Amino acid sequence: MSPAPEDRGLLRLTTCGSVDDGKSTLIGRLLFDTRSILVDTLSAIERTSQKRGLSAVDLSLLTDGLVAEREQGITIDVAYRYFSTGTRKFIIADAPGHEQYTRNMVTAASTADLAVILVDARKGVLPQTRRHSYIAKLMGIRHIVVAVNKMDLVAYDRAVFERITAEYRAFADAAGLRDVVFIPMSALDGDMVVDRGEAMPWYAGPTLLDVLHATPAMQGEAVDRPLRFPVQYVCRVHDAGLAENAVVDASRAGAGYRGFMGRVASGEVRPGDAVRVLPSGRETRVKSVELMGQALDRAVVQQSVTIVLDEEVDISRGDMIVRADGAPEATKQLDAMVCWLSETPLDRARKYVVRHTTRETKAAVASIEYRIDIHTAGETPATELRMNDIARVRFKLAQPVFADAYTACRATGAFIVIDESTNNTVGAGMVL
Repeated sequence: MSPAPEDRGLLRLTTCGSVDDGKSTLIGRLLFDTRSILVDTLSAIERTSQKRGLSAVDLSLLTDGLVAEREQGITIDVAYRYFSTGTRKFIIADAPGHEQYTRNMVTAASTADLAVILVDARKGVLPQTRRHSYIAKLMGIRHIVVAVNKMDLVAYDRAVFERITAEYRAFADAAGLRDVVFIPMSALDGDMVVDRGEAMPWYAGPTLLDVLHATPAMQGEAVDRPLRFPVQYVCRVHDAGLAENAVVDASRAGAGYRGFMGRVASGEVRPGDAVRVLPSGRETRVKSVELMGQALDRAVVQQSVTIVLDEEVDISRGDMIVRADGAPEATKQLDAMVCWLSETPLDRARKYVVRHTTRETKAAVASIEYRIDIHTAGETPATELRMNDIARVRFKLAQPVFADAYTACRATGAFIVIDESTNNTVGAGMVL
């Protein structure tokens, strides 16, 4: 009996780059060649392709689900797709390439372990290619695959691939991108996506799927980091029978303990752990950890659970439970790299709202240290930020937040900036 294949866990990835580089087609090809498409779904896109007079199936239809996307032939919203190869599970976020929808790309990149940056072999490296690459770096994505797509339209010319590789590598060196893999491919025909094909015998490197299988996920690292548990909701947990659906609505609460619901942002928590509550600084111990009324031995990063403490402690939404010996410092100042997402420029005279984990506070812009020149990855002086600008900004906060550097913890190192007059998200920040 042959041994079961090794399960390498879940890998989250995003595709990004400039508009019409073939991102949706690439994802469709991955799903098609790994046999991850349901028969009825395949039949539906075959019919749609025939109605359009196409001789082959348009695989981009697997992700471009909005009517507006199919009408315009571009991706607008982020589309998530799941597939498995038997040895690994994947979640793909297809990010729009159009400059107007860069904010959606930020959303897609925020949870990704790897980014696939597509480059049209006919066009080379474009400004949006550089912008998405830099955002991927800011969002903590360590592994970059530069997929030089549409090689079939340049006769699979090796010189074209090498020219684009040299151009991108120069930008990557200036931007501080380290782990970069270059793959020539044709998403339309499938060369070097899942199967190697026969069109590019001069390329001896891995296929895209080979790289995806070999890339380590970041979730394991987050388990080893200090506990961060932002409180989202306070409920009532009865003392009798933790395993009997003990979590009940507060309106029905009788005698019992308060439970604190939220998602583990980093680290792990177990019954008996010594913890500290921020901002009060009160120290106590964990009485129990529960999921859907069931007592757990521990909860790890990305799990949504209820924590019950040994003592009654005054805790509300926006507070944070951390280990007693590993608490972040409370701060009323944030130095961060900010991607400005609004068509309305940043106004230094206005007040904004900063939302950090489950906590909100009013904020003012103290200074704009510099803006990133997306062409050179260099720093330039700036007095304002316009849509899609990336800059180092200092915020002064009305109330303290409990932030880590983004490189240490994505969840507690990230925040969004909200226009309090419209309630629109206008910026995304990564704490330095």
